[in-house]
Amino acid sequence: MKIHREGHRSDRSGWLRAGVLGANDGIVSTASLVLGVAAADASPEAILTAGLAGLVGGALSMAAGEYVSVSSQRDVEHADLAREKVELAEEPEHELEELTLIYVAKGLDRELAARVAAALMESGDPLRVHAREELGLDLDGLARPVQAAVVSACSFAVGAALPLATIALVPVGMRTQVTVVAGLVTLGILGGLSARLGGAPVARAVLRVLVGGSAAMGLTSLLGALFGAAG
Repeated sequence: MKIHREGHRSDRSGWLRAGVLGANDGIVSTASLVLGVAAADASPEAILTAGLAGLVGGALSMAAGEYVSVSSQRDVEHADLAREKVELAEEPEHELEELTLIYVAKGLDRELAARVAAALMESGDPLRVHAREELGLDLDGLARPVQAAVVSACSFAVGAALPLATIALVPVGMRTQVTVVAGLVTLGILGGLSARLGGAPVARAVLRVLVGGSAAMGLTSLLGALFGAAG
C-alpha cells in the first residue's frame, strides 16, 4: 500500500516568520526613512547616509531582538524537557497514567488508551512521546535562536537594499514616486509569496502589507516635509 504524505507547512514556520518579518521591516523602515529625509529637501549624500545607517542599524537590531526572543523560548522549552525527563526517571507510573489520561481525553476508551500509552512508553523514547503529547513540543523542531537571528538580519538587509538602491539610482525628480511604487510592489510580492509558502490566503496577506507599508511611508514623508518646511 502506498503511503500518502501530506504537505504540511508548520515545519517552515520558524524561519519563514523571521525571514518575512525581517524583509518587511527592511523595506518599510528604510523606504520610510529615505522618503522622510528626501521630503525634508536633504542632499542625496545625506539621504544615502541615512539609508545606510538604517540598513546596518536595523539589521543588527533585528538580529539581536530575534536572538533574545527565540533564546527565551528555547530556555522555556529546555526547562520543560528537563523537568519531564526527571519525572520520567523518578515517577514512571505516574507518567504512564498521565499519558493514558491524555489519550482518554482524545477519545480512546480507558483500556485501549492504557495499552497505547504503555506501548509508547516502552518504545525507547518516552521523552519524545511526552514532549509531543503533554508539552506540545517536537524535539526536532525546537527554537533555534542563531538561525532566527541570521535569517532576520539577512532578510532585513536584503529588503532595505531595495529602497536604498532606488534612491541612489533614480533621478532626483522621480526618486520619491519610484521608491514608493517599488516598495509597495515588492511588499505585495513578498506578502503573496509568504502566504503561499505558509498556505494562508494570498489576497489578505497582500492587502495587509500594502496598507501597513503605505501608511508608514506616507506618514514619514509628511513628517519630513513638515520639518523641512519648518527649517
